Amino acid sequence: MHRQLMLFYGVMAAVSAAEGIYLFFCIRRMLRFYGADVKKKKVFAANFAVAVFLAAAGFNFFRTGAVIVLHLVFAFLLTDFAFLPFRILWRRVKKPGKGAVFCRKIYQCGMIPVLSAALIFFYGWYNMNHIRQTSYQVKTEKQTKGCRIVLLTDVHYDTVQNADVIKSKTEEIRALRPDLVILGGDIVEEGTSKEKMQEIFRMLGGIESRYGVYYVYGNHDRQPYTASPSYTYMELEQAAVSAGIRILEDEYVEIGEDIVLAGRSDAAWGATRQRPSVEEILTGADRDKFIIMADHQPVEAEENDAQGVDLLLSGHTHAGQIWPTGYLTEFSGALNYGEYQKGNCKVIVSSGVAGWKYTIRTGEHCEYVVADVEGNVFAYDF
Repeated sequence: MHRQLMLFYGVMAAVSAAEGIYLFFCIRRMLRFYGADVKKKKVFAANFAVAVFLAAAGFNFFRTGAVIVLHLVFAFLLTDFAFLPFRILWRRVKKPGKGAVFCRKIYQCGMIPVLSAALIFFYGWYNMNHIRQTSYQVKTEKQTKGCRIVLLTDVHYDTVQNADVIKSKTEEIRALRPDLVILGGDIVEEGTSKEKMQEIFRMLGGIESRYGVYYVYGNHDRQPYTASPSYTYMELEQAAVSAGIRILEDEYVEIGEDIVLAGRSDAAWGATRQRPSVEEILTGADRDKFIIMADHQPVEAEENDAQGVDLLLSGHTHAGQIWPTGYLTEFSGALNYGEYQKGNCKVIVSSGVAGWKYTIRTGEHCEYVVADVEGNVFAYDF
């Protein structure tokens, strides 16, 4: 573990150093364009100081500053790559035309990457503080009237997103008149205070639905990644239960006459306790009923299909949150975001109500999910 940590810090140091060196020369080019004498000691020192500052800001991958520096570097790299043919041409042409001179000035002034990065940051901030509704239709051949499910996952309450944003959505969700509300984990996290933890469960527990509100733990809810948690496991459980929320941890309940809802403990990385299998959790469940599995992380979809689960609801991935992480997740073969079909099991992975750690979201959007299950006897009885 110590060696892995040292390797991780070594990679961070190498990446931040490379970013600092590259940005030093980008800034130097801009200073030269604006008439500064880059050979003067004061100008060199200022250039060097800014580059060091940006490299330091980019050192800690888990801070927003690192994301900002990374996007700035990426914007400069894209600009350099796009203008590469023109730069080669400029060196060969003795008397460039007005168009070539203009393009050279646009490139050298550095405004394209700087403004592009600024627009990306603004979009990322806007995206983090706007929650959309994402709807899915889930069809089944099983004999069920169907139901309307609302899934809220990865709220990370009162950390990187304005708390008023989620507050404004509760009335909107109530108006949808859901049959079932599922909290898919990471409703709170290490940065959530005890008071705010209690507040969010009161808020979510107040959403009216026919069959109630159910909750599965995520990898952050019980604050395992801090030495100074702001609340205990018991206080977390009490806050949820007192708000009328039913916690499902490796168990199932029957909903109405034709639905089984199961919830799993989180498949936390590095966990020492092996969680029960899907088969063990569903022991005794009527497989002819429509079976919903709530699992914070979108894993073991094939096992869920083999055990007759019809709908697997998950979150955790944040759909990458910071571009292009989501594409890398998809490329690796893992489930990242959206709708998947694994045999007879439909899998829905939500990007989450909020983000984690960073105050911006440049990959996908914040959302809550509405899944309408349509069976052979589909009918809402409001």
